[in-house]
Amino acid sequence: MPKDNSIKSVLIIGSGPIIIGQACEFDYSGTQAARSLREEGVRVTLINSNPATIMTDPMMADRVYLLPLTVESIEQIWKRMTLTQYYRPWVDKQL
Repeated sequence: MPKDNSIKSVLIIGSGPIIIGQACEFDYSGTQAARSLREEGVRVTLINSNPATIMTDPMMADRVYLLPLTVESIEQIWKRMTLTQYYRPWVDKQL
């Protein structure tokens, strides 16, 4: 698939608190997405409410927000940043 040069920045929405036996795959997919996007020169912003995940390591993203995963928090970041895309690694996770 050719690179879409219109994508300059992405907001990755973390999976939030991890339940034993669940969600580590969402953390892994978000981490891999952040790494791949940064390698391609895309600016990565990350929001997650779980400070104990590798996704919140400052080396994973250009900007990391440790905030509740609420519509209000996400909208606040979206309005503040110049974002062109977002990514939810937990798209099939039951909330």
